[in-house]
Amino acid sequence: MSLMSNKVNILNRKARFEYELLDKLTAGIVLAGTEIKAIRDGKASIAEAFCEFNDKMELFIINMTIQEYSHATYFNHNPKSERKLLLNKRELKKWEREVNKSGLTIIPLKLFTNDKGFAKIEIALAKGKKTYDKREAIKDRDNKKNLDRIKKAFNN
Repeated sequence: MSLMSNKVNILNRKARFEYELLDKLTAGIVLAGTEIKAIRDGKASIAEAFCEFNDKMELFIINMTIQEYSHATYFNHNPKSERKLLLNKRELKKWEREVNKSGLTIIPLKLFTNDKGFAKIEIALAKGKKTYDKREAIKDRDNKKNLDRIKKAFNN
Protein backbone atom coordinates (compact mmCIF):
# COMPACT_ATOMS: atom_id res chain seq x y z
CA MET A 1 0.00 0.00 0.00
CA SER A 2 1.43 3.38 -0.95
CA LEU A 3 1.73 6.25 1.50
CA MET A 4 0.21 8.77 -0.91
CA SER A 5 -3.14 7.98 -2.43
CA ASN A 6 -3.38 11.26 -4.34
CA LYS A 7 -0.47 11.95 -6.66
CA VAL A 8 0.64 15.49 -7.42
CA ASN A 9 1.42 16.23 -11.07
CA ILE A 10 2.26 19.87 -11.90
CA LEU A 11 3.25 20.48 -15.53
CA ASN A 12 5.15 23.20 -17.35
CA ARG A 13 2.91 23.45 -20.42
CA LYS A 14 4.95 26.14 -22.18
CA ALA A 15 8.20 24.16 -22.10
CA ARG A 16 7.61 22.02 -25.20
CA PHE A 17 6.42 25.07 -27.17
CA GLU A 18 9.26 27.41 -26.13
CA TYR A 19 12.14 24.90 -26.20
CA GLU A 20 13.45 21.95 -28.18
CA LEU A 21 14.06 19.21 -25.59
CA LEU A 22 17.31 17.27 -25.99
CA ASP A 23 17.71 15.15 -22.83
CA LYS A 24 15.62 14.44 -19.70
CA LEU A 25 16.40 13.48 -16.09
CA THR A 26 14.41 13.02 -12.89
CA ALA A 27 15.87 14.71 -9.81
CA GLY A 28 14.99 14.94 -6.16
CA ILE A 29 14.49 18.31 -4.47
CA VAL A 30 15.72 19.50 -1.07
CA LEU A 31 12.61 20.92 0.63
CA ALA A 32 11.50 22.18 4.03
CA GLY A 33 8.55 20.58 5.82
CA THR A 34 6.06 23.28 4.89
CA GLU A 35 7.20 23.20 1.25
CA ILE A 36 6.43 19.51 0.74
CA LYS A 37 3.03 19.96 2.41
CA ALA A 38 2.21 22.85 0.06
CA ILE A 39 3.31 20.75 -2.97
CA ARG A 40 1.09 17.87 -1.83
CA ASP A 41 -1.78 20.38 -1.76
CA GLY A 42 -0.92 21.30 -5.37
CA LYS A 43 0.13 24.86 -4.46
CA ALA A 44 3.22 25.08 -6.70
CA SER A 45 4.12 26.47 -10.11
CA ILE A 46 7.10 25.76 -12.38
CA ALA A 47 5.99 27.91 -15.32
CA GLU A 48 8.74 30.56 -14.98
CA ALA A 49 11.36 28.28 -13.42
CA PHE A 50 14.81 27.37 -14.74
CA CYS A 51 17.89 25.62 -13.36
CA GLU A 52 21.40 26.97 -12.78
CA PHE A 53 24.73 25.66 -11.50
CA ASN A 54 26.46 27.43 -8.62
CA ASP A 55 30.25 27.69 -8.14
CA LYS A 56 30.34 24.39 -6.19
CA MET A 57 28.83 22.56 -9.21
CA GLU A 58 25.47 22.04 -7.51
CA LEU A 59 22.26 22.42 -9.49
CA PHE A 60 19.55 24.74 -8.17
CA ILE A 61 16.03 25.43 -9.42
CA ILE A 62 15.30 29.14 -9.51
CA ASN A 63 11.94 30.95 -9.75
CA MET A 64 9.87 27.90 -8.77
CA THR A 65 6.93 29.17 -6.74
CA ILE A 66 5.67 27.14 -3.80
CA GLN A 67 2.92 29.06 -2.03
CA GLU A 68 3.06 29.33 1.74
CA TYR A 69 1.43 26.46 3.60
CA SER A 70 -1.87 27.63 5.07
CA HIS A 71 -1.64 25.71 8.38
CA ALA A 72 1.96 26.67 9.21
CA THR A 73 2.99 29.07 11.95
CA TYR A 74 5.98 31.43 11.79
CA PHE A 75 8.12 28.53 10.45
CA ASN A 76 6.70 29.03 6.95
CA HIS A 77 9.02 29.08 3.91
CA ASN A 78 9.91 31.75 1.33
CA PRO A 79 7.74 31.09 -1.78
CA LYS A 80 10.44 31.93 -4.38
CA SER A 81 13.64 30.65 -2.74
CA GLU A 82 16.25 28.64 -4.65
CA ARG A 83 15.99 24.90 -4.08
CA LYS A 84 18.80 22.38 -4.54
CA LEU A 85 18.29 19.47 -6.94
CA LEU A 86 19.69 16.04 -6.13
CA LEU A 87 21.52 14.26 -8.98
CA ASN A 88 24.59 12.04 -9.45
CA LYS A 89 27.94 13.83 -9.87
CA ARG A 90 28.38 12.15 -13.26
CA GLU A 91 25.06 13.52 -14.50
CA LEU A 92 25.84 16.97 -13.08
CA LYS A 93 29.25 17.08 -14.79
CA LYS A 94 27.81 15.97 -18.13
CA TRP A 95 25.02 18.57 -18.08
CA GLU A 96 27.31 21.37 -16.86
CA ARG A 97 29.65 20.65 -19.79
CA GLU A 98 26.70 20.82 -22.21
CA VAL A 99 25.38 24.08 -20.72
CA ASN A 100 28.81 25.78 -20.76
CA LYS A 101 29.85 24.45 -24.19
CA SER A 102 26.77 25.02 -26.30
CA GLY A 103 24.70 27.55 -24.36
CA LEU A 104 21.82 25.21 -23.60
CA THR A 105 19.49 25.74 -20.66
CA ILE A 106 17.93 23.41 -18.09
CA ILE A 107 14.18 23.74 -17.60
CA PRO A 108 11.69 21.85 -15.41
CA LEU A 109 8.97 19.88 -17.21
CA LYS A 110 7.00 18.21 -14.43
CA LEU A 111 6.82 18.33 -10.63
CA PHE A 112 5.36 15.19 -9.09
CA THR A 113 5.35 12.97 -6.02
CA ASN A 114 6.48 9.37 -6.26
CA ASP A 115 5.00 6.29 -4.55
CA LYS A 116 6.84 7.06 -1.30
CA GLY A 117 5.49 10.63 -1.21
CA PHE A 118 8.80 12.31 -2.11
CA ALA A 119 8.73 15.32 -4.43
CA LYS A 120 10.59 14.75 -7.69
CA ILE A 121 11.10 17.01 -10.67
CA GLU A 122 11.63 16.05 -14.30
CA ILE A 123 14.13 18.42 -15.88
CA ALA A 124 15.26 18.73 -19.48
CA LEU A 125 18.33 20.00 -21.27
CA ALA A 126 16.82 22.34 -23.83
CA LYS A 127 17.59 24.69 -26.67
CA GLY A 128 15.38 27.73 -27.26
CA LYS A 129 13.20 27.65 -30.37
CA LYS A 130 13.26 30.43 -32.93
CA THR A 131 10.08 32.35 -33.75
CA TYR A 132 9.58 30.55 -37.05
CA ASP A 133 9.79 27.17 -35.29
CA LYS A 134 7.00 28.29 -32.95
CA ARG A 135 4.88 29.35 -35.95
CA GLU A 136 5.42 25.88 -37.45
CA ALA A 137 4.25 24.27 -34.18
CA ILE A 138 1.11 26.44 -34.16
CA LYS A 139 0.40 25.60 -37.82
CA ASP A 140 0.86 21.85 -37.19
CA ARG A 141 -1.43 21.99 -34.14
CA ASP A 142 -4.15 23.83 -36.11
CA ASN A 143 -3.87 21.38 -39.03
CA LYS A 144 -4.21 18.40 -36.69
CA LYS A 145 -7.25 20.00 -35.02
CA ASN A 146 -8.93 20.60 -38.40
CA LEU A 147 -8.13 17.07 -39.59
CA ASP A 148 -9.62 15.58 -36.41
CA ARG A 149 -12.74 17.73 -36.88
CA ILE A 150 -13.12 16.50 -40.48
CA LYS A 151 -12.61 12.85 -39.45
CA LYS A 152 -15.24 13.20 -36.72
CA ALA A 153 -17.76 14.76 -39.13
CA PHE A 154 -17.06 12.06 -41.72
CA ASN A 155 -17.55 9.19 -39.24
CA ASN A 156 -20.94 10.49 -38.02
